[in-house]
Amino acid sequence: MPQLTRPLTLASNSPRRKQLLTDAGFEFNVEVLPTDETFPADLSTKEVAGYISREKAEMFRGARPGNLILTADTVVVANEKILNKPAGPEEAFEMLKMLSGTSHEVITAVSLLDGDSLLTISDQAKVYFRELEDSEITWYIEKYKPFDKAGSYGIQEWIGMVGIEKIEGSFYTIMGLPVQVVYQMLKPYFRQE
Repeated sequence: MPQLTRPLTLASNSPRRKQLLTDAGFEFNVEVLPTDETFPADLSTKEVAGYISREKAEMFRGARPGNLILTADTVVVANEKILNKPAGPEEAFEMLKMLSGTSHEVITAVSLLDGDSLLTISDQAKVYFRELEDSEITWYIEKYKPFDKAGSYGIQEWIGMVGIEKIEGSFYTIMGLPVQVVYQMLKPYFRQE
């Protein structure tokens, strides 16, 4: 497994991101600093995840000298509208109803802060949902409570297993951390044996 020459900090509370980074073989600690996740109204939907990911990284500038800081942000875009984390069951139902029987984009941006250097890369995937029945949506929301997920769903959960017909792009981008991108970003810091 890859050994890094510098300590790595994952600046995310997402259990999915922690698990994916662990599964990819990286050792890291987790630290999150509060970040305002608002963005300029004139920003295109394709730029929002990158903007927020960079803002999260900027919070660490000068705070952990010597550490590599990894941040990420995921947005779900349907009909040029960003679907954030739902405020409650009603909003979650509305979002899943909107995604039902159609396709949408998922964009996850990853930022790596190394001292004064900040690199951000966005990855995009397309998700196709079959027509979901109201009872399926309601059961999923009651059982999985997807209130911490952009677009109100996790691809790795029941609704993804039974409702997604196909994807174009990386499964891991949809899950919230494009591991293939992170691996390439961290490669220059691998310890040479």
